[in-house]
Amino acid sequence: MTTWFVTRHTGAIEWARRKGLEIDRQVDHLDPDAVAAGDTVIGILPVNLVARVCERKACYLNLSLDLPAEARGRELSADELEAYKARLEAYFVEARPHRLPGEHEGPDCE
Repeated sequence: MTTWFVTRHTGAIEWARRKGLEIDRQVDHLDPDAVAAGDTVIGILPVNLVARVCERKACYLNLSLDLPAEARGRELSADELEAYKARLEAYFVEARPHRLPGEHEGPDCE
């Protein structure tokens, strides 16, 4: 079982080191097809990639922050991540078919 950390940010890498997270593979971008059942993926990923990770029977841990608008769009240091209450939160995401408003055939979101 592999623990992946998906980030290109040095502040996040340092934050993980400080927390004592055991990371097997740090990557800038994740190829979901490389993830195996039982793996753990840590990062801030788009929901469609999280669904693919979960579909492969891996665990997804989101690096969540309480980030104010003025701090968005720039590199954050490990200290700033701490200040913005960085934490890991487990999510399970499942892609489901739906129909757009006005379409008459196909399943709805439930």
